Amino acid sequence: KQIKGSSSPKLICPACKELFTHPLILPCQHSICHKCVKEILFFTLEDSFTDLGSESSNQSSPRIRIHSPSLDRIDRVNRSGWKRNSLTPRTTIFPCPGCRHDVDLGERGVNGLFRNFTLETIVERYRQAARAATAIMCDVCKPPPQESTKSCMDCSASYCNECFKIHHPWGTVKAQHEYVGPTTNFRPKILMCPEHEMERVNMYCEICRRPVCHLCKLGGSHANHRVTTMSTAYKTLKEKLSKDIEYLISKESQVKGQISELGLLMKETECNGERAKEEASSNFDKLFDVLEERRSAALRAIQASKNLRLEKLQTQIEEYQGFLENSGLVGYAQEVLKETDQSCFVQTAKQLLVRIQKATESLKSFRPAAQISFEDYVVDITKQEEVLGDLSFYSSGLDVPEINEEKSRMYNKALICWEHLVKEDSADTYILEYRKLNREGENATWQEIEACSKSKVISDLENSSSYAFRVRGYKGSVCSPWSREVILHTPVAPVFALMGSAGIHLEEAITAKYLEYRDDM
Repeated sequence: KQIKGSSSPKLICPACKELFTHPLILPCQHSICHKCVKEILFFTLEDSFTDLGSESSNQSSPRIRIHSPSLDRIDRVNRSGWKRNSLTPRTTIFPCPGCRHDVDLGERGVNGLFRNFTLETIVERYRQAARAATAIMCDVCKPPPQESTKSCMDCSASYCNECFKIHHPWGTVKAQHEYVGPTTNFRPKILMCPEHEMERVNMYCEICRRPVCHLCKLGGSHANHRVTTMSTAYKTLKEKLSKDIEYLISKESQVKGQISELGLLMKETECNGERAKEEASSNFDKLFDVLEERRSAALRAIQASKNLRLEKLQTQIEEYQGFLENSGLVGYAQEVLKETDQSCFVQTAKQLLVRIQKATESLKSFRPAAQISFEDYVVDITKQEEVLGDLSFYSSGLDVPEINEEKSRMYNKALICWEHLVKEDSADTYILEYRKLNREGENATWQEIEACSKSKVISDLENSSSYAFRVRGYKGSVCSPWSREVILHTPVAPVFALMGSAGIHLEEAITAKYLEYRDDM
């Protein structure tokens, strides 16, 4: 459960959202509970083995996740920190839930982290203030125990006044023990080096900004680093921290004003967000109305055509039923043949013969009176699907990237480069799309690839073909419109570049060109 109330966010672990328990200091200087570090690394390792053993499994299968802001990147961390065919990590990559960056814990992993005793003490003070109504009892009293008045950090026990005097008699070594107010948090008096567990830290590395021991300086990982004495570092950091605290206290009124301003901005953000949701919903409702109108019109047209065709076919059926014996036209003709009066027969038979001849021709060249196919009524939504697929949040502040045809190259691989004409760094990531253009007029579907820089190499292109390229920039969930489509052509046959007396496939040359272009950026 989360700690609520007046507790400072600085006392809350960013992973479990509870008060810190045995906090460890990460290389990024953020703290996290010891148990949280172990849990995150455990699930990281579990996911790593799961990925190695079942890469082809269903991606939608449920997997256990630790509640942490940066754990959505654990799979990527696994691939960068672990060898695929080895169970031994090169380094331990840990996703810090505080700054949401990946930090390297080194080969020692958790064992190389310092325990944040200062933060642990502050948390314990808060806990003591929070449970002031609950007394800490003496650990050595005979039942019933008395309420303790002090705790000995060397004995790791709490005592009432009488028991403390008995167990710490005057003039003995125990009388020199360090004691504090009643507490349940007993920390060691000496901070030991995590790399050399038997050595006490007595220096401060100014490069790594962490306490080290003399062995670290003599032949360890800090041998060539600049270090200072612990007393000097203590004095320097304490003076700096005191000045910074005094500055913040002197700016208390300014901070309160900025807090009020941020509160107003939160309310304004809430209103603007709701307004944006309403506008988006309204726009989609308009699209739904247009689609519903077109749907109704299309269905009405199809229904009218169906009724007309069914009517024609029904009429044709009735006409052909008349060709049967003793019914319709044939039955009437049979009755006419029974007429013995010549003049009456001729008068009737003349018109009847025309009808019989039409019926005979109809039988010889039978054709349905209406088409049964509705191919003319198929709704083509290909372009509309493409447009709706590109539906996104457009920002006038996000510059549209343009593909640079002069810097782009097309060989067996394609090096596509683009740039911003107005704002240089207006996007964080890019989506590059490309498709092959067929001579028959039927173009292939767009294929997309993500890029974090302003260039990308694309492989597996067909020779003697034309490809269309376009790119758009993304900053968070906001994207720019698509750039102008650029059409580039691959050579007729695989290209080789001659260097000296050896023929080198140009895909190596284009890779080198890509690296050179990326370095120039």
